[in-house]
Amino acid sequence: MEGLAARNLAAMAVSVYPTMSSSRSGKKHTLKYAHSCSTSPAFPVRCASVGSESCLALPVKEDFADEEDYVKAGGSELSFVQMQQNKDMDHQSKLSDKLPRIVVGDNVLDLVVIGCGPAGLALAAESAKLGLNVGLIGPDLPFTNNYGVWEDEFRDLGLERCIEHVWRDTLVYLDDDDPISIGRAYGRVSRHLLHEELLKRCVESGVSYLSTKVERITEASSGYRLVECEGDIVIPCRLATVASGAASGKLLEYEVGGPRVSVQTAYGIEVEVENNPYDPSLMVFMDYRDFTGDKVECLEAQYPTFLYAMPMSPTRVFFEETCLASKDAMPFELLKNKLMSRLETMGVRIVRTYEEEWSYIPVGGSLPNTEQKNLAFGAAASMVHPATGYSVVRSLSEAPKYASTIANILKQGHARNMLASSGISENISMQAWNALWPLERKRQRAFFLFGLALIVQLDTEGIRTFFHSFFRLPKWMSQGFLGSTLSSGDLLLFALYMFVIAPNDMRKCLINHLISDPTGAIMVKSYLTI
Repeated sequence: MEGLAARNLAAMAVSVYPTMSSSRSGKKHTLKYAHSCSTSPAFPVRCASVGSESCLALPVKEDFADEEDYVKAGGSELSFVQMQQNKDMDHQSKLSDKLPRIVVGDNVLDLVVIGCGPAGLALAAESAKLGLNVGLIGPDLPFTNNYGVWEDEFRDLGLERCIEHVWRDTLVYLDDDDPISIGRAYGRVSRHLLHEELLKRCVESGVSYLSTKVERITEASSGYRLVECEGDIVIPCRLATVASGAASGKLLEYEVGGPRVSVQTAYGIEVEVENNPYDPSLMVFMDYRDFTGDKVECLEAQYPTFLYAMPMSPTRVFFEETCLASKDAMPFELLKNKLMSRLETMGVRIVRTYEEEWSYIPVGGSLPNTEQKNLAFGAAASMVHPATGYSVVRSLSEAPKYASTIANILKQGHARNMLASSGISENISMQAWNALWPLERKRQRAFFLFGLALIVQLDTEGIRTFFHSFFRLPKWMSQGFLGSTLSSGDLLLFALYMFVIAPNDMRKCLINHLISDPTGAIMVKSYLTI
């Protein structure tokens, strides 16, 4: 569950087929796009505002570093992703109204954070709180994503006031009417309250701001980073951190030859209904039951999906049809068709539609190159959980520690003056990268990538079998897996336990996957690396 968009907005589906000409030894690729669309525009369409009659055609070839960057941004579903990003959120404050403008000139900032989502705002606030001179750069856009979180995790972050609705327990339906109780409260985050809280922290810590798009980051002869923005604006700083989302390939380098990016897509609606089948006090995390009876073999059936349901009242519900992960993004139109078919078969009658959602989450893919001088955080740093799509809680929880690492690196040994040396700049960047992605974290991620590769190969019956075993695990294991809190050693115990309780068919599948899939060898290698 990632976002809510405006209702009754006519969407234009645009297919974009990239062809790439490049040398893999280079850092950038040149992309040429051939476009096809049933309604004739040559490029994906970005609407200036939700419900607007006028739309702006935007050539994608100038916006992305390579094909993978394009896929991370939305790929063939880019027009829907852009509609999601450009929703109006009248209740959220403008950053430019609350934060002082970055002074353009000879002033050198300690840190520039690029990107104004939850990860960027949290890191900027925490870094400035430690005494760093921090500038935040990025378009002044509201939070349009609607986040669901485990209530205890947000409470531990001191953000429980940002939760607008809590369900006392969370249910999973697999292949019958007997639900599995997770035994954990779930919350729906208020986009408005989370945005205002993180902005308040930036204001209180003294973050400055510039509303613009960053075009590139270069290095001055002095060793400082030069953040070059639209309009020939250049902001010098000692360190620059990219927190502008997964599609940040124009500002960051990623490891070559890593796993392919998969995608989690979901289409949701918040509606007033008659015949709501769900208890309003319980959140439905996954409903994998088959409501179509496999009557017709169609394209939708090729993608295993589940229903995610948040009943806010007996009659007002947020329904979302979700494809947990696929090698190629399941199109939003197919998800919508599947959701409407499911609700109709369940006897749910929609009386009024309040909002629509188009959620697009890249999962997996390569890690950033940890030898580069530019830093990253959040989705840009590949911090999205490869097997679940969760990232916000991890970014918010790790922001204080990462900010402390950056502050200590800059301050130790009078680093402000030492940065005049390019070698010193490179060295401190590597220290920051190693703090964000130590060997232990890389082992954990390799394990999650192995799980992701397994999920995308399973059909609906296989996924049901997998989750039947998963939710039989001790709660500390299943909850730790979902929350990225299990150590690499814990994950080995997790794998052993899963193998013991899984049925024979799933055991064979796990063994074959370990032997034949490249992620198996990568995982083993990461565990053997000292």
